[in-house]
Amino acid sequence: MNWILRPFDNLTPKELYKILQLRNEVFIVEQNCPYQDCDNKDIYAWHLMGMQEDRLLAYSRLLAPGISYSESSIGRVVSSPSTRKTGMGKKLMQESIEQIGNLFHTNTIRIGAQLYLRKFYESFGFIKDSD
Repeated sequence: MNWILRPFDNLTPKELYKILQLRNEVFIVEQNCPYQDCDNKDIYAWHLMGMQEDRLLAYSRLLAPGISYSESSIGRVVSSPSTRKTGMGKKLMQESIEQIGNLFHTNTIRIGAQLYLRKFYESFGFIKDSD
């Protein structure tokens, strides 16, 4: 697994396409949750990609404090369906948390996540504060 971290302006067109393709595959099609994925936050984000050869297997969007919340945040956390049950999600979150510290010099992170993933995120120290 090769972790690549880039700000929006440094993404290649191919990388951006793969990111949007994976996010659409999982969030919109698989989870049947139509929403506006392109929300103008991508342009301010750092994009963490877990690549193997030419395949995007894991992705998250890292945001500085003040963009989504007053705290730094991790969003659009997604792993390829082909990597389910392999621990890829845990590796992605561990790398995301580490990179938040490196980029923004903080360990205070807020996320917005679906309730069914509560135990997963609690395993990293996150605490539920709303529905």
